[in-house]
Amino acid sequence: MKDIFDKFRKMVTKDEEEESEDGFLEITSSIKDSKVKVEVKSYQLIEYKDVKPILDDLREGYTIALIDIAPLKEKDIIELKRAIGKMKKVCEAIGGDLAGFSADYIVATPSFAKIARDKKPNQDL
Repeated sequence: MKDIFDKFRKMVTKDEEEESEDGFLEITSSIKDSKVKVEVKSYQLIEYKDVKPILDDLREGYTIALIDIAPLKEKDIIELKRAIGKMKKVCEAIGGDLAGFSADYIVATPSFAKIARDKKPNQDL
């Protein structure tokens, strides 16, 4: 059994490693700057084709997109609805989220982030 573990360890690891007395293996990674940081990027929808770079960044999984929809809203409301529909489908497919946070902005997130939505206040009080 130990031979199999040793072969597997040699195949998988090329980083520094240290085996303890109990037979556990401690592996330290030599990767210092991997792409694990999240970026918050702003985008502007002027035409329907402006959706593609937004969706490409969302699919990578490291970008939260703040999208100004005002230019397309003023230009062509039907294209805006089409663009939002496309973004909504992609966000659902990647496990992300999409929501408006003002009349002119929407936010789209990849799977690691969810958008907090305030519940409507109770108007009966």
